[in-house]
Amino acid sequence: MPLYLHATVLVPRGSMPNLLIDREEESERLLDLADSGMAKLALIYGRRRIGKTYLLTNLWPEVRVFYFVASATGPEINRRTLITEAAAWAGVPLEPEDHPTWRTVFRALLELKPSKDIVLVIDEFQYLADGSAGLAEVASELNAIWEQSERYRTGGVLLALSGSAVQTLASLTTGGSPLYGRLNWVHPMEPFDYFYAGEMVASYGTADRLRIYAAFGGVPRYLATVDPDRSVEENIIEHLLSPSGEVRLQLETVLAQEEGLRDVAAYQAILTAVANGGKNGRLSRREIAAALNIKNDGALRFKIDRLEDELGLLEAADTYGDTTRRYRVVDPALRFYYGLVLPNASAIDFVGPERVWRERLVNQVFPTYMGLITERVVAQATRRWADMPAVMGWSTWEGTDRERINREVDLVGETLHGQIATGSVRARGRAMGATDLRAHREHLTAIAHAGQGWARAALKPKAPMLFFSMAGFTDAFQRAAAKEAEERPVLLKSARDLWPDS
Repeated sequence: MPLYLHATVLVPRGSMPNLLIDREEESERLLDLADSGMAKLALIYGRRRIGKTYLLTNLWPEVRVFYFVASATGPEINRRTLITEAAAWAGVPLEPEDHPTWRTVFRALLELKPSKDIVLVIDEFQYLADGSAGLAEVASELNAIWEQSERYRTGGVLLALSGSAVQTLASLTTGGSPLYGRLNWVHPMEPFDYFYAGEMVASYGTADRLRIYAAFGGVPRYLATVDPDRSVEENIIEHLLSPSGEVRLQLETVLAQEEGLRDVAAYQAILTAVANGGKNGRLSRREIAAALNIKNDGALRFKIDRLEDELGLLEAADTYGDTTRRYRVVDPALRFYYGLVLPNASAIDFVGPERVWRERLVNQVFPTYMGLITERVVAQATRRWADMPAVMGWSTWEGTDRERINREVDLVGETLHGQIATGSVRARGRAMGATDLRAHREHLTAIAHAGQGWARAALKPKAPMLFFSMAGFTDAFQRAAAKEAEERPVLLKSARDLWPDS
């Protein structure tokens, strides 16, 4: 059985004019729920521009699905608008004045086309109320009607609730929520990984797909701006570096668009500090405080936790074996903005984006950034390689040996069988040679002598070693790897292994 399901462009059952990249799980599950002939309730949530709306508006023909997107205008306006639009879709006389509560609204929705199998989508569901407490009341009203759904229709109905207030909607799945136990499917939608991001720009070669992912990340809306008839550099300059660039303008407002987020500048400062967090792009809370010259106190902890847990913009990126929690920016596009665009904003305004790219970014800054992104890409790719032992999660390691010499290991992780797997990643330059393999072993040996038990375990027989090189491997490396493989799995991967079917 393959370790990871490969996706293709999916054309779901029925009439569908557009194509979907990835999203097989979401598509198949929603289609099955809608075709069950029963009353089903689904909840889908995720960051803005992640593709929720595109998915929910392209799975079914318009005659079958009623789609409503709530706005930030207030519950009362949304209640009246919802009833008005539902009446127009179903061709029935419904008046807002006759439906003064959410209970009466939900009952009216369930009574639409009662003998048909229909789909009802309420997008940005959080706007039906003011805050989490109000949304719990709305959910309670929905639950009261949902329990009696068989009284109002003979046909099936899928009610899909969707929204971008991640933590607020996630709270609907907890034990205290009125909808707890009622939801037939809950799904947090995530950005594309490197593979699916590359599928959106499939006309590019492997190296350019990787560069697109490093700059535009995995958010479908950002990737959709890429013009495949232009070079990667032209797309970066136009959409990300230019002050009027479409993706740059969207990234500038990511935080401002979050409901109830105060002191946006403070959150932006944290993201900027982390995105510029040294050579590895990871900072601890103490290091973030030092970079911003602020106190490492509860206020900072609250903001970091919110960026991680509620907004999904930061994630833990700990050093293997170190209990210090470190953070990195999740999506490459946001990291590109805060790490490469924002620090050069003044120069871009003064001399233009083309010159900043050519004279400041392309030769050193962007290639260094690409190295960090490539390490993350390789960690993602290992789930797709059937010959790679399953690793429960990859970290990096950096520190000093007994001689106070700096040592780094690009990838460290534990397999399902308890072995320590390590990896070395080269994102650019020459092919890996035999000296690179020896250097990897020497690093592990020096780290082991410094007292790191995981490094000793990584040198034991049967502990896997992974080597990734964009430019491939020399004959000398392959001979050295063959000898190393006499006592352990040694995997050699290059650019063509990232999208093997290209």
